[in-house]
Amino acid sequence: MAKNNLYLPYEVIFKEVEESLITEVGNNFFELLYIVEGSGVQTINENRLAYEPGHLFLITPDDIHSLEIASPTKIFLLRFTDIYIKNAALTSNNVYKLEYILQHANHQPGCILKRKTDKNLVHPIIEAIRHEYHNPTLYNTELIQLLINTLIVIIARNISEYLPDNINKQSDAKTHILVQYIQSHIYEPEKLSVAVMSEKFGISESYLGRYFKKQTNETLQDYIAKYRIKLVENRLLYSDLRVGEIADELGFNDESHLNKIFKKHKGTTPSLFRKTPILN
Repeated sequence: MAKNNLYLPYEVIFKEVEESLITEVGNNFFELLYIVEGSGVQTINENRLAYEPGHLFLITPDDIHSLEIASPTKIFLLRFTDIYIKNAALTSNNVYKLEYILQHANHQPGCILKRKTDKNLVHPIIEAIRHEYHNPTLYNTELIQLLINTLIVIIARNISEYLPDNINKQSDAKTHILVQYIQSHIYEPEKLSVAVMSEKFGISESYLGRYFKKQTNETLQDYIAKYRIKLVENRLLYSDLRVGEIADELGFNDESHLNKIFKKHKGTTPSLFRKTPILN
């Protein structure tokens, strides 16, 4: 499939999809895809999960994404480039943060909105964009841009929960690569041992932990554990996988091990979290 380029700062699309939709790696833009109506399966980089109304996905230029349609699906699609981020009347400090978060996020399947309050915000924002887009009037363009900026900031806030608290654009370049390595191999615990990572990144085993803590203000093992727990939350909220299946997928010893670690971090069991999710 030919790669697509976006020549405008942003593009807004509302459409009904009745056949599978595929986005291949290599586009020059980001895409926010919101499900207005319909059901099916969304795939990001070979990871599959069901979608439903209210789900929102961020697709980066490095992602391969597809929708398999189970019932006619209405979508909102916002495409935007790095250039839009830099020229969107945001403060320079926020531009750096947004640029970093969007470029370094490692995207998992499922809705990227983790905060319940943000889920409640997104739908009316998209409805307002739809209204302004189809009913052009005075200051229409300016209002659409403000709404788009708000939407992008909300997305960045949710994605940032997957990153160490103190890592930013000024952090050591090797730290960015190390975090990406951890996220890419989170399903392969054997590749996340201190011995393997120290050899991979040319940092001694005795110094690797101190190096990561210095750069992120978080221990290496704490970051790996918290990231795995966030992925467990994702599956509990957006999949029908059993707790034992989630434990197996994410490299826990067994379901009992996952229950123990999850309760330590979240104060509740995976089963209870699925029934009454804590989204703040």
